[in-house]
Amino acid sequence: MALLLQLQSSLSNISNLSISPNVSNPNKSLNLSKTSLIFANSTPHRTFRTIKCTGQESIIHTDNGKGGNGGDHGGGGGGGGGDDSSDGDEEEFGAVVKYDEVVKEAEKLGVDLPNEMLEAAKTNGLRRLILTRYLDMQGSAWPLGFLMRYCSMLRNRMLADPSFLFKVGTEIVIDSCCATFAEVQKRGKDFWAEFELYAADLLVGIVVDIALVGMLAPYVRIGKQSVSNSTFGRFRHACGALPSSVFEAERPGCKFTLQQRISTYFYKGFLYGSVGFGCGLIGQGIANLIMTAKRSIKKSEEDIPVPPLIKSAALWGFFLAVSSNTRYQIINGLERLVEASPVAKRVPPVALAFTVGVRFANNIYGGMQFVEWAKLSGVQ
Repeated sequence: MALLLQLQSSLSNISNLSISPNVSNPNKSLNLSKTSLIFANSTPHRTFRTIKCTGQESIIHTDNGKGGNGGDHGGGGGGGGGDDSSDGDEEEFGAVVKYDEVVKEAEKLGVDLPNEMLEAAKTNGLRRLILTRYLDMQGSAWPLGFLMRYCSMLRNRMLADPSFLFKVGTEIVIDSCCATFAEVQKRGKDFWAEFELYAADLLVGIVVDIALVGMLAPYVRIGKQSVSNSTFGRFRHACGALPSSVFEAERPGCKFTLQQRISTYFYKGFLYGSVGFGCGLIGQGIANLIMTAKRSIKKSEEDIPVPPLIKSAALWGFFLAVSSNTRYQIINGLERLVEASPVAKRVPPVALAFTVGVRFANNIYGGMQFVEWAKLSGVQ
């Protein structure tokens, strides 16, 4: 007992200790598996994790139930694997379920778990909340159940935020209704004669809506990404370590620095701009083709000039990168505050109603702002 207490006293001061490689034999690789030493006495438990020792250096990391940095776990969500957890994390996300129990629960329901979830369960276990959500959602009616089983992009976002599809649907319905109302007012009695133009705009708008919501949505990153030594591989890993949005909540094993959150704003702005430019090319290109084809058959003095294609696409890209990116980052932050509030936890429809209201107001304001920018740029 005295020996254990002495050992604990020596180890308790160790944090992120670097151990030099074997100098006498540098080619000899010391390979240690993950080890946990937990001592029980009157002081809080400390967990000492020995992380891979390759002969270059060994790191013994000491933590009091705090998760690691987002860069170590791929960022963009986290919370899926069984990283070290505090009491608050366990209360919110549930205890870590080990591999045997995960398999037993899945077999009891006749469910085949995705490979990445099985690998994560073997390595560190799965959070109870993540496992329960997946088991519940994969049994949903078609097409949600099918997509949960075979579409990892949707699955990981639904596991992190069960209201993800509601937000996507809300965005599409509000934007489509507002666009339809504006098109009817603008085209008047010619609406049905120019229906194909309206349909092209509507389809491109739906794609943009899905991208706007999906690219900022939190998602669970189960397992660990392999890191390439190439420049592109390191850049991709750094981008994967960023939060999904500037105000994304931290999760067990997934912490974000202020620098990462600031970087996220510019990174997502670049992605938004790329989507805007691409969709602008497609949408405006289709509209221009239809307008040109119609005028080759029948010309009218009331015809408006065909909008410039590249200039219109550039406006869309710039608008999404600057205006939409800023507005949707703020919306995600406000939704996070409301969803975490005691009122919304007691009455979940409060958060859903707030989502509808804030996205409706944002859509109206964004539409008015785009018209102003289009007039200033000379596109309209």
